[in-house]
Amino acid sequence: MKAFTSLGAAVLFLCLGATVPAFTQEEHHEQEAKPEKQAQQAKPEKQQQQGNGQQKQEKEQQQQQAKGQQKPEKEQQQQQAKGQQKQEKEQQQQQAKGQQKQEKEQQQQQAKGQQKQEKEQQQQQAKGQQKQEKEQQQQQAMGQQKQEGQHQASSSEGPQRTKQAEARQRAEPSLRLSASGSGRIPDDRFRSNFGREHRFRIGSPRMVDGYSRFQYGGYWFGFVQPWPVGWYYTDQVYVNYIDGGYFLYNPYYPGVRVAISVVL
Repeated sequence: MKAFTSLGAAVLFLCLGATVPAFTQEEHHEQEAKPEKQAQQAKPEKQQQQGNGQQKQEKEQQQQQAKGQQKPEKEQQQQQAKGQQKQEKEQQQQQAKGQQKQEKEQQQQQAKGQQKQEKEQQQQQAKGQQKQEKEQQQQQAMGQQKQEGQHQASSSEGPQRTKQAEARQRAEPSLRLSASGSGRIPDDRFRSNFGREHRFRIGSPRMVDGYSRFQYGGYWFGFVQPWPVGWYYTDQVYVNYIDGGYFLYNPYYPGVRVAISVVL
């Protein structure tokens, strides 16, 4: 019995001895397998973390690239906007200058046209006034001639001539005629000293510079036409301005006149 008990204890001990190493080996294998399993489990996690980091890095790079791309685009847009604004401003200035130039030219043309029109109107008015004055002078001369004719027709008495006057007239030398001149008597002086109402006697003509002259009203006159037959230097005569020239009239001989010129 004691031997059986010892044998059983030895067998049990052997079994435990065999079991413990096996258990220990199995535990050792489990421990070895566990890090591998953990390493295998940790590897995807690490890869995932690396992937996440790479994605993050790529995302940041993309964001930086996008920001870097947006910045030049923004600067380019700003430059384009500034250039467009500058171009529009220059166009507006050019348009304003062109409009001002056009308005100035139009004003100048209008001013020139107005000046030309005013000048033409003044010329027409001057021509009309000269024509009217000439017509008035012609009408006055015709009226004076008509009055003189009527006066002579109504007068039954002719000029009284004495023998002494006749002898004196025959003794006068022939007139030395002058060329027609362009001298002109001012209108106010002419109205105050000349015309039908202002009669005078020539007397004897005088020789001045080789030509026959007579003086009246502060002016010297030369003869352009010969002295008419029947006229005496003692007859009353008057000077009138007709048809653009000066003439000597004798009231006793209507319709006859002698052209004279003003010597200045």
